[in-house]
This record gives sequence, structure tokens and C-alpha cells, in this order.
Amino acid sequence: MSNVIQDATPAQAVTGPGKDTLSQRHLPRWAPAGFAAVSVALGIGIGAGAGLQSRIQWGLISAALFVVISYVVTSTVENRRQAKDRLATSVVWVCFLLAVIPLLSLIWTTVSRGMKVLDAYFLTHSMAGVPGFEAGGGVYHALIGTLEQVGLATLVSAPIGLLTAVYLVEYGKGALAKAVTFFVDVMTGIPSIVAGLFILSIMLIAGLAPSGLMGALALAILMIPVVVRSTEEMLKLVPNELREAALALGVPKWRVILKVVIPTAIGGITTGVMLAIARIAGETAPIMLLVFGSQLINTNPFEGAQSSLPFYIWEQYKVGSEASYDRAWAAALVLIAFVMILNLVARGIARWKAPKTGR
Repeated sequence: MSNVIQDATPAQAVTGPGKDTLSQRHLPRWAPAGFAAVSVALGIGIGAGAGLQSRIQWGLISAALFVVISYVVTSTVENRRQAKDRLATSVVWVCFLLAVIPLLSLIWTTVSRGMKVLDAYFLTHSMAGVPGFEAGGGVYHALIGTLEQVGLATLVSAPIGLLTAVYLVEYGKGALAKAVTFFVDVMTGIPSIVAGLFILSIMLIAGLAPSGLMGALALAILMIPVVVRSTEEMLKLVPNELREAALALGVPKWRVILKVVIPTAIGGITTGVMLAIARIAGETAPIMLLVFGSQLINTNPFEGAQSSLPFYIWEQYKVGSEASYDRAWAAALVLIAFVMILNLVARGIARWKAPKTGR
């Protein structure tokens, strides 16, 4: 006779009436927006009631209230763990806004004030024969000077920075590589006036006259460490497997670097060079020492004084008239557009080169 064994039914968990241990209260998705609206309203009310005239103070009060309200409400409705998460998220948002709002304010001020005189005439005429305190004139001579000086500085610094980075990543070992890395780090923090004084001393010893080339050499000193650092990091990102595969086929190392490593990292290298150009495009001190500035159009960077956009902005602001202020803001807008165009070109080159490296 066979025994029949019946399966036992598993016991079911018993919960109290009306309770579900797997569910809890949650704030709606629009809760952060509601916290922000309440915080702004309270911040404006507290600031106005306390007699604070600055909107910046109102914004800081609103930001502090936003963090506090988010934490208190979340801890009350949900739990302490979610409240800590909400607190960290609120702090991140507040820091983001504190960084973005001044930038947007700067861009808005520059665009609104610079558009007053920015037109085709302003871009195609110089200040020759125009008194600084009167309306008229343009920025053409300064734009030419900036393009030539930055272009010469790039021609000098980009090859030096690229080759230095290749040496540090592919060949550099021992004391020499450490010394080069150390001096590159030191040069990164050199003030622009020091680079200008260095070239000025050479210029005085050699008996050279002020020119756009002298300013470009000072700008190149400031540009080289940025190019080295950015290029070095991009070359380190190239997988070693690519190098090993090429070397296993018997390809010389110099050819591996030229045909494999650099093309793979060309997008990042180009972006680094453009960042270095943006770093030097707004420098004024070396131009004041070595180029002297000019109201006339000088297309020869190897002879005679030249102007530049940063020098032009400083020069017009120094005049102190309403017309000169308008020209200074317009030149600042041109300088921002110049840097923006360079960054767009760098991104375009990086995207254009990216498919070829995968073939």
C-alpha cells in the first residue's frame, strides 16, 4: 500500500488591518517645483519685509528656504532616508543655479549693450580719425590684430605642445620626464604679465621693436602648457591594445604614433587646442607691454604696433564716454562670438574626424 503525501500549503504573512508593509507615502513629481515656488515667494516676502534692496539677497534667502523646505517636508511625508537624498539633490540644484545665473546675466548684459552699435560698419572700420569720446569708428583693426596674434601663437605653441605631450606619454621616463611635467604644471599658473615681461626683456636685449609677433610669443608661452596637458590626457585615453596590435605587425613606434595614436585622439587634441586659444584670446597685459596698441589698421604682425580686441575694450572703457562704453561692450560681444565660433569649429572637426578613426 502506497502512502499518499500531501504538499503543505505555505503560510501566508498576516498584516494588520488596513496596513501594507510594501507601500509608503511618496511626494508627487511636481513637489520640487512646488517647493521652489513657495521658497521664492517666501524669499521675496522676507527680503521685502526686512528692507533688503538687493535681488541677490532675495535669491540667496529663497535658495536656503528651498533646501530647508525640501528636507523638512520629505522627512515628514516619506522618511529620513529619502529626505537626505532630497537634501543632496536640492543642494546640487542650488549650486547649479548659483553658477548659471551669473553666466546668463553676463551674456544678457553683453548682448543687450553690445548690440547698440554692433553692425557692418562697426566690423569694417577702424578708429582712425575718430575721437574716443565721440560716436563712430569700429573694431576692424583690433579684430585683425587678434586674428593674427592668436594665429601666430597657435602656430608656435600647438606643435611644441603636441610633441611634448607625445614625449611624456610615449617615451618619457625617468628624471627628465618628471622635470618636464613639473615645469609644465608651473607654467600653467604663470600670470600673463610675467610672460609679457619675459618677452619684453628679450625684446629690449635684442633691440626689437613692438609688434604683433612679440605679443604672439607671449601668448604662446601661456598657451603651451594648456595644449600639453589636454593633449597628454587625450593620448592616455587611447587603448594600449591599438599600440600593441600595430607593434605586433612590425610597424615602427614612430609610425604607430603618427598613424594610430594621434588620429585616434585628434578630436580631443583639437578641442584642447581650441580651449587654449580661448584661454589667450582675452589677454590684455602682454599686448599692452609688447604691441602697444594702435588706432590704425596694421595687417603686418611683424612690424609696427597693433591693436587687439581685449586691448580695444580696455582702451575704450578708459575713455569714459557713453559712446566709448558702447564700443567696448560691442567689442566684448565680438570677442565672445570669436571664442564661440572657435569652439564650434573644434566640435565640427572632432565629429568629422571621428568616423575615419574607426575604419
